[in-house]
Amino acid sequence: MRFGSLPTVGVDALTSEDFLLDVRENDEWEAGHAEGALHIPMSEFVARYGELTEAAPEDGKVYVLCRVGGRSAQVAQYLIQQGLDAVNVDGGMQAWEAAGRPVSDGKGGAGTVI
Repeated sequence: MRFGSLPTVGVDALTSEDFLLDVRENDEWEAGHAEGALHIPMSEFVARYGELTEAAPEDGKVYVLCRVGGRSAQVAQYLIQQGLDAVNVDGGMQAWEAAGRPVSDGKGGAGTVI
């Protein structure tokens, strides 16, 4: 499935090996996120871009998540323009939670998607 020319996947296509980038804001992240995801809020993304390039797998895909898929689509498009292999996750964390994927509060408890 494609969003315009943007590569897009559903959460069902993701595995535990995939590199996730969560671009939601801090309050959303703290309420609940996918374990192991890298968190760089969209509002800080350009300034913190180096954190992604250090953490992302070399020659690997970056799966970009937000709440429903709008912000992540913008960030994925930006990453593609920078030459990275980025994929937007359709439905974002709402779809992740609805699919029964684990959501963490980062403190060892169950999180929630806000």
